[in-house]
Amino acid sequence: MSSPASTATTTACSWRALRRWAGRRAGLLDADVSDACLARMHETGVRGLRVNLESTGASDAAAVSRALAIWAARLAGQGWHIQVYASLDAIAQAAPTLARLAVPVVLDHFAMIPVQVPLQDARIQGVLRLVADGDAYIKLSASYRVAPDPDNDAQACRLAALARAIVACNPERALWASDWPHTNRQPGLLPTEVSAYRDVPAARLRAELHAWLADAVTREQVLVRNPARLYGFQ
Repeated sequence: MSSPASTATTTACSWRALRRWAGRRAGLLDADVSDACLARMHETGVRGLRVNLESTGASDAAAVSRALAIWAARLAGQGWHIQVYASLDAIAQAAPTLARLAVPVVLDHFAMIPVQVPLQDARIQGVLRLVADGDAYIKLSASYRVAPDPDNDAQACRLAALARAIVACNPERALWASDWPHTNRQPGLLPTEVSAYRDVPAARLRAELHAWLADAVTREQVLVRNPARLYGFQ
């Protein structure tokens, strides 16, 4: 479970859910959170910090590097990871920093690689090298954030090609998530204003999953083994 951007750093509901059902979570936190608070979060099942730059419009490499520098040293050795939600440009430019971090890195939502960009693009190749070298995970999730119309056959084919390219680079560094409840920001509304959720049928998620992860061995690796290792499930 990950914190949605719409809740910012207000996460009390999620903490209650974790205490009740003993799950795992990556959360959004204020920069001045205390070590004692981090320890309490760890006890409730938190295993990751989400750095959300895309929703706030911070899309340059310097912003990514600053955010990572704040947290990497604090989280090293604690079994946590950093989940980065940022534009492809920002991720590609920050790749040297990402490769040096002492904590695992998860790149959210296909690393925000637009499906219309060819896989040969230098930025994409740089991101795929991070995966191939084991320096980053990529989460296969929220196809609607990288494809204008995921139900379009041509875009669905490009999505599948992108997902399979990521998995082929390093099957141990791919993750999957539903992105439920499919938050949205409707045109003209501020981040603080309420937008309607996207209507994403479960059948589409199931079809995407089987298109992206075509065999049972790969599905077990991505859906079971990788998250178990990353989140520390016993």
